[in-house]
Amino acid sequence: MDLAFIPSPSTGVVYLGPIPLRGYAFCIIIGVFVGVWLGNKRWIQRGGRSGTVADIAVWAVPFGLVGGRLYHVITTYEPYFGPDGHPLDAFKVWQGGLGIWGAVALGAVGAWIGCRRRGIPLPAYADALAPGLAIGQAIGRWGNWFNQELYGKPTDVPWALKISSDPAIGRIGGTYHPTFLYECLWCLGVAALVIWADKRFRLGHGRAFALYVAAYCAGRAWIEYMRVDEAHHILGLRLNVWTALIVFVLAVVYLVVSARMRPGREAVVEPGAQPAEDAEDEGADGAGSEAKDDATSEAKDGAKVSIEKTGDTEPAAESDATPEAKPEPEAGDAEEPAKGESGDAKSEDAAEADADAPAGSGSTKKS
Repeated sequence: MDLAFIPSPSTGVVYLGPIPLRGYAFCIIIGVFVGVWLGNKRWIQRGGRSGTVADIAVWAVPFGLVGGRLYHVITTYEPYFGPDGHPLDAFKVWQGGLGIWGAVALGAVGAWIGCRRRGIPLPAYADALAPGLAIGQAIGRWGNWFNQELYGKPTDVPWALKISSDPAIGRIGGTYHPTFLYECLWCLGVAALVIWADKRFRLGHGRAFALYVAAYCAGRAWIEYMRVDEAHHILGLRLNVWTALIVFVLAVVYLVVSARMRPGREAVVEPGAQPAEDAEDEGADGAGSEAKDDATSEAKDGAKVSIEKTGDTEPAAESDATPEAKPEPEAGDAEEPAKGESGDAKSEDAAEADADAPAGSGSTKKS
């Protein structure tokens, strides 16, 4: 008897009057809003304008939903185009079935269209959006909990997921590994990693997005390996495991090559917007830091020259300025300074001149 487990909801639909509110769709919508909100904050921090992320998301989100559904239908075509399949069920997105690989791939096409219309580099937009995508995935995974799908192998651990039986779809009741919860927690960790690395290493030119992709694939590989739902296998591994491994390698290669070819971060991410404060030190090719150093040194030299000039002119200014008025001496003391200072010198010079002058020369001495 299981003493502890995570219960599954009895239904994935809640009706608000005649309007059905499906848990899977609700989680996807909340995840999109949270991702766009965080992406907008990061875009502003990088020097972009508020609202740009949402404007481009108008293109990216529909493309992403279509891409995610196409990937699921193509890789799991039996329920739709198999012998007993129903092709129209391929359009029932609310029943579950969105492949993250197709969602990101085709969503990137929509984002590229939106960025091109705004004159924005796609890698800069992807960097701003990367942590929000991971958090959006973490929230969206709870939609699998509402639909009781994509669980792992049977287990009796205290955090096991309770699945109810459904003979109509061949679902066997029991307790299983909650792979949706594992992926949710992993995605939150990926978001924290990208935010930390972005601040620590100033990731730019798509490297924050590449780190998100690589970190997500590393976790998805082992989580996918635990799942027991039907899937195509290649060389004994599930198709999604191979996809995760291949995409992981591509993301790591992009990280290394991009860091060598285009170090630093974009100085300007949106035309007409102000450069980010943390981008002033470092431009797309490192020119930003050089310009700032030159400006700083010029400012210091200018201040030094100004101080030297000020020091040279101050004595001249003081000598040209009218001296401050001093109190006049008393009448009786008026002649004493002259006698004491220059008067004695003048009387001595006059006496020497009279002594040297010949008699009868007519020289006189004023008293």
